[in-house]
Amino acid sequence: MLRRDFLKALAASLVVYQTPLLALTNHPKQPKVVWVMLRGALDSLHTLVPTFEAELQTLRPTLFNHIKGKCLPLDNGYALHPSLKNLHQWYQQKQLLPIVATYSGYKKRSHFDGQDYMESALAVPDLENGWLARLVQTKNKQAIAISQSTPISLRGANQLSKTWYPSRLPNAEQETYQALQHLYQDSPDLLAKLQEGLSMDAMLDKNSMEKTQKNNFVSLSQSCGQLLTQDNIDCAMLTLGGWDSHKNQAGQLERQLKVLDTGLQALKTELAEQWNNTLVIIATEFGRTVKENGTRGTDHGTASALFLAGGKINGGKVLGKWPGLQQAQLFQQRDLQPTSNTFDWIAASLKQHWHLNEQQINHIFPTSNSYQGKMFR
Repeated sequence: MLRRDFLKALAASLVVYQTPLLALTNHPKQPKVVWVMLRGALDSLHTLVPTFEAELQTLRPTLFNHIKGKCLPLDNGYALHPSLKNLHQWYQQKQLLPIVATYSGYKKRSHFDGQDYMESALAVPDLENGWLARLVQTKNKQAIAISQSTPISLRGANQLSKTWYPSRLPNAEQETYQALQHLYQDSPDLLAKLQEGLSMDAMLDKNSMEKTQKNNFVSLSQSCGQLLTQDNIDCAMLTLGGWDSHKNQAGQLERQLKVLDTGLQALKTELAEQWNNTLVIIATEFGRTVKENGTRGTDHGTASALFLAGGKINGGKVLGKWPGLQQAQLFQQRDLQPTSNTFDWIAASLKQHWHLNEQQINHIFPTSNSYQGKMFR
């Protein structure tokens, strides 16, 4: 009995996959969606920089001086943080669409509540009813979260959504898996889970799997790209934390933005031809204060930025209405004023990408009014 219990525990550690058996097929014309959630509240003023604003030097003497003269120029006086070299190249190739002063509709400053709003997209957040789940249900698509547990975004999709995350243990010998399969002959559920996990493992490149065991965003993005090239997966969710920059923000965001930039490039590389049929949505729960604090950081704010990317996105321009940084133009005299809802833009892009009708888009985003502009080339 002790040996039997040990093997069951070992299997639970080795196989953290919760994904159905997948066929190794690849049709690049199948439209895909990747939802990237930046947890911790990204400071958009240090990421998508309005260099034309004279107030930046006064409000952010330390933070602005850290990137002044180094930012990567966009249109109309906007610029990207110097760590976002790949995203800047995407912008030049018209494959990146930055949008300023967006928010989810949430006007308080709790990370937990703000993330609930962002993942549920409901006026009153339902922690078991995510917008990505409603999306895949509407189109009967298959989704996967690169996560150890099901995020709110995908809760409610039942059999249409699964999770996958690499094991932290060394790769087991083949004999171990054979022993487990023999052990589970009388346990159909456990046997099915084991076989599903092994199937997923077989789909991923072994070299990238070894790197993925470090559980860093770059390698997870690489694996996400590999999984999305399969017909059986239509959309995926990635998460990157570490954006709560209350102190020493300049160095923190320099590192974080480089990780984000490198990870997104790894995703694009693995998608290969599929990149031309993929929509990548990058958002955060809220922004940060316009004025830097006494510890050279920023505190919880309101409006931030949204980024849409993909091979056919109608990019190469900055959208959204800029609210200004003068005292009277700020939200509650401290935050960047939101001028549009994040879900208006996401709804428009998904509507065009997955050919959703008005009834479907209203079900997925009941509080939004879909942007009417052309989101794809």
